[in-house]
Amino acid sequence: MLGAERSTLSELAKMTAASQAERTVLEEEFNWLLKEEVHAVLKQLQDILKEASRRFSMPSPGLEGQLKQENFILGSSTMDQVKGVLTLQGEALTQADINIKVAKSSQVMHFAFRDDKQWKLQQIQDARNHVNQALQLLSSRDESYHFKTGAEVNKLMDAVMLQLTRARNRLTTPASMTLPELAASGLMKMFTPPMPGDVMVNFYINLSKLCLTVYQLHVLQPNTTKNFKSAGSSVLHNPGAMFEYNSTKFEVSHVHKVECVVPWLNDTLVFFTISLQLCQQLKDKISVFSSFWNYRPF
Repeated sequence: MLGAERSTLSELAKMTAASQAERTVLEEEFNWLLKEEVHAVLKQLQDILKEASRRFSMPSPGLEGQLKQENFILGSSTMDQVKGVLTLQGEALTQADINIKVAKSSQVMHFAFRDDKQWKLQQIQDARNHVNQALQLLSSRDESYHFKTGAEVNKLMDAVMLQLTRARNRLTTPASMTLPELAASGLMKMFTPPMPGDVMVNFYINLSKLCLTVYQLHVLQPNTTKNFKSAGSSVLHNPGAMFEYNSTKFEVSHVHKVECVVPWLNDTLVFFTISLQLCQQLKDKISVFSSFWNYRPF
């Protein structure tokens, strides 16, 4: 009986020793992760996000400090109601040259930005700011910094991922606007000749596309407004949408949307996806270790 007890104690001692040895190995691996691999990932993230940030402010070849101007042709092979050329310089539309074929008369109206005007695309500006904030977070932990816990790494990754998600969402989710907001927008005052009261336009980014929407309107006569229902907020309003502006009731009669792909915006979206994956992979590695050491503050 005593021999059996000794044998059991011996087995327990071996298991404890094995468990201790395993813990020591895991401890060493985890310390290596905190000291070496975390910084390798941070460096990789910084390199990718610097490329993303550079895409937002591509300099002109040979012109120091001046942003590159790019021309984009708007239009579609299936419809020619709206055609145009947009000039993009970083986050600013510096020129828009638009031809609109009026539905009723087939007359073509031509509009262009006034020489003294340019239109800031807030979505690009915001996305760039979020990328720069993510870069600041990463650079606050240089190679000499020693991470002490997995929780500390996770906290940094969560903060970086929040900025990257916000940057991506600004490009993938255009702002909703009501039709009166669009009518009162400074965009309506950008053009020469001035836009007529029955035409409204909107520019926005959707993923890697620069979009132009043109609304043609007609005034609702007082005797036809008994079923008037003001439209809510939307990225794109459909024909039939009604609204009131300056005590006049309007209905959208025609909507035309044309777009063009901006290649560098596509690049930045790819960079965001890769960066978010890298952050998540590092968090996953941390969580593997935390499941072994429930008593440590991971």
